[in-house]
Amino acid sequence: MSHRMSHRTAFFVSDGTGITAETFAKAILAQFEIEPRRVRLPFIDDADKAHQALRQINHAADVDGRRPLVFTTVVNPEVLQVLHGHCKGMLIDMFGTFIAPLEHELGIKSNHRVGRFSDVAKSREYHDRMEAINFTLDHDDGQTNKDLAQSDVILVGVSRSGKTPTSLYLALQFGLKASNYPLIPEDFERRQLPPPLLPHKKKLFGLTIEPQRLSEIRHERRPNSRYASLENCRYEVAEAEAMMRRTGIRTLSTTSKSIEEIATLIRQELEL
Repeated sequence: MSHRMSHRTAFFVSDGTGITAETFAKAILAQFEIEPRRVRLPFIDDADKAHQALRQINHAADVDGRRPLVFTTVVNPEVLQVLHGHCKGMLIDMFGTFIAPLEHELGIKSNHRVGRFSDVAKSREYHDRMEAINFTLDHDDGQTNKDLAQSDVILVGVSRSGKTPTSLYLALQFGLKASNYPLIPEDFERRQLPPPLLPHKKKLFGLTIEPQRLSEIRHERRPNSRYASLENCRYEVAEAEAMMRRTGIRTLSTTSKSIEEIATLIRQELEL
């Protein structure tokens, strides 16, 4: 049974963007059947802002009648002192929990770097990730065959089988250059993959989907069309799966998997 718990608030407090705090907190909160109100408090990087954040947190405690959950990735000692001193919430100090024991174990002090993206933006890794995102956008839905050989992975599947969101996630999260190509009726009539893909078979990965689910997704886009009909979806999925089997492409059904799961399985399979 799910408890709405609208009278409990979760705060994500950081002296940077708060993305780490929120991501970690979401993973933790997903283990519980609760849906607290969520409040982001990024760039809390001095004592003054810390006191403002505290006022919000403590006000929520008074209004809710319950302690707020306060997830922090703060490294600024001034800010931490304010939070630890006067917070009416349950303070979950993620960096404090992990960094102090690691300093002890490794015998070195941490950098106490705020996770600001200004530093990251100068790094090679960040540059490569931006390149991957641009490449992936250019190679979405078979828009261009130019530089296809540079792809780390090429996703194939029928229209609306999850290729675009998966490609973008692979680029954003892992910095992979991901192309994607739709399989269309002309390909099924020819009984072969689109010709530009044939030299790159090792990089190909097929996404498939249950026809019923595909029909629902397509009806949202083009209601009552032949494109969205269950009969057509059954035909396209059957033809696409047969083609993938004949070509020896690894495939994965996206029907009941999240983008995160799909992307992780693709990386594992292709050893990216």
